[in-house]
Amino acid sequence: MDPQPEITAAADTRGQAPTEDPAVHSHDIVDMLVQSNQLTREQLAYAHRVQSKLDVPRPVLEVLKELKFVSEDQIKEAVRQNKSPMCLGTLLVELGHLRAEDLRVAQTVQDESNPRKRLGEILLERRLIDERSLIEVLSLQMGFPYVEPDFSEIDPRLFFKVPAKWYETHNFVPVRMDDGKPLIAFADPLDKGDLDAAREVFGPTFTTAIARRSSIERAIKRAQRAKQRERISPSDEGSIITLVNSIIAAAIERKASDIHLEPLKEHIRVRFRQDGVLIHYDDFPSALLGAMTNRLKVMCDVDITEKRRHQGGRFFFEQGDNQLDLRASFYVTVHGEKIVLRLLNRQGLLINLEDIGMSSRMLERFKEDALYLPSGVILITGPTGSGKTTTVYGCINHINDPQTSIITAEEPVEYVIDGISQCSINPRIQLTFEETLRHIVRQDPDVIVIGEIRDTFSAEVAVQAALTGHKVITTFHTEDSIGGLVRLLNMHIEAFLISSTVVSVMAQRLLRKVCSGCAAPYRPTPLDLQRLGYGYADIVGAQFQRGQGCAQCQYTGYRGRAGIFELLILNEDIRNAIIEHKTSQEIRRISIEASGLVTLLEDGIVKAAAGLTTIDELLRCLPRLQRPRPLPELRRLREV
Repeated sequence: MDPQPEITAAADTRGQAPTEDPAVHSHDIVDMLVQSNQLTREQLAYAHRVQSKLDVPRPVLEVLKELKFVSEDQIKEAVRQNKSPMCLGTLLVELGHLRAEDLRVAQTVQDESNPRKRLGEILLERRLIDERSLIEVLSLQMGFPYVEPDFSEIDPRLFFKVPAKWYETHNFVPVRMDDGKPLIAFADPLDKGDLDAAREVFGPTFTTAIARRSSIERAIKRAQRAKQRERISPSDEGSIITLVNSIIAAAIERKASDIHLEPLKEHIRVRFRQDGVLIHYDDFPSALLGAMTNRLKVMCDVDITEKRRHQGGRFFFEQGDNQLDLRASFYVTVHGEKIVLRLLNRQGLLINLEDIGMSSRMLERFKEDALYLPSGVILITGPTGSGKTTTVYGCINHINDPQTSIITAEEPVEYVIDGISQCSINPRIQLTFEETLRHIVRQDPDVIVIGEIRDTFSAEVAVQAALTGHKVITTFHTEDSIGGLVRLLNMHIEAFLISSTVVSVMAQRLLRKVCSGCAAPYRPTPLDLQRLGYGYADIVGAQFQRGQGCAQCQYTGYRGRAGIFELLILNEDIRNAIIEHKTSQEIRRISIEASGLVTLLEDGIVKAAAGLTTIDELLRCLPRLQRPRPLPELRRLREV
């Protein structure tokens, strides 16, 4: 299609400012919903009455959504079906992305600018809105699909019709063929020069999409790198070694915890796990898979001729003055062997227990009621990658002194601590967990650290060691603190043994932190609050933030991770509940009422309300087992 005739109507309004306050006088979307019979005038009148009683002013559309008179999909469809041009500022305010006072500030700047700037540019410059929200609303306003080309598979047959520099000049990139026509992502689909340039290369018929400028720039660079990779020959051993080393070095530079090399149908995809989330790094030609796999197998000293069975190994990689330990897993798939490398920095810096992110009250309780006790089992629970090992080492480091004998059984030893007897399990020489745990109590230890309770045998060793007067610190894979107790029961450990030996269970997660370089205030949507089980009255005093995306955070809006914790200290009420085999729900209720338990979700809400992480991260990572208590009450519980 030739998009120009449809663009012209919207182009006249994109930079215009409304003449009236859109929060008070302009309800274009609401009028559309009424006219299309998706909203009755009685419902609208009721929403206005609710709106007038709110302490904090909110757009009427937000009120209508919270009352469930209209849905998000109905609103989007009403905007798409609208034939009249709508002002960008009005849309942003009505959809709840922008405050009316912020819009007035932007309009004033726009009126004073010479030459007159577009409203969207001003909003981004002043960080009044994030780029993604702006592009989504522009997509809605102008009817163009919104795409993220840096996460899409760029069709090389389309891309290399012209040099890459040409795309950088015109701020667009072809993505793929869509219904027989090229789908082209523009930073500004209203720019006549860019549209004409696209027609010269791809002809008059193409599908116009809208994308973030930064996303287009990254897609262009990625396509350029992919072209350079095609020149590498699988038989060039030196180039393959350099390529593999460069991937590992890039992962180390980005502080990734894992490298995924995934064979797909037409190429190899490489992703890094950064801050707990897989981020696309690069693509490579499928022809290089065999050579890259063989190189990594040689480094791991595993059989390069075996391609039908899964294999595992490890190797060391020199990076500057540091030596990194990498564990490799080779997994056979229909397209070849998928390789995952886990990066372990054996010279990693220990984090003090005071710095892992527990609230001051929780930390004090953990020390006094668990860590300083002479005996008992301390469980640190959570899924893989939740920071359990870091917490365990923080505990060991905190209690390590010349009068204490500490001995560990780990697979592998990740941090070397002076003055502690650490054993790294090696099944290849029959140095197994079972063999090590049989000998560990004969070493006259005061503190025993078991890397992980993985079966009934290791659970029994932990319990028996605690019964004989030892302090045991170990990790466990469970969803929350109550789940740790229930899983021990399911391992056929007697309830009276659990109640008499386990002194505390610490559940934890790692959530991505908002990037400090691009953080901006964020107002939760009604859907956000509904998923948390909250109303606006429950978050009084909250200061939520969201990252807009910048070079420092690789445009993710997040940089680094923060710990979220749930501490269960077993008192008599909880011990009796375990002996009576009460349900996990009943034990959780007793823990909240009698032991002052603050759940993972509640701890996360307090930290999100302080701007440390986002609501999206809470919903993505934390279990929602019951309705959280209001924010003011949670703050009081953490500070008491």
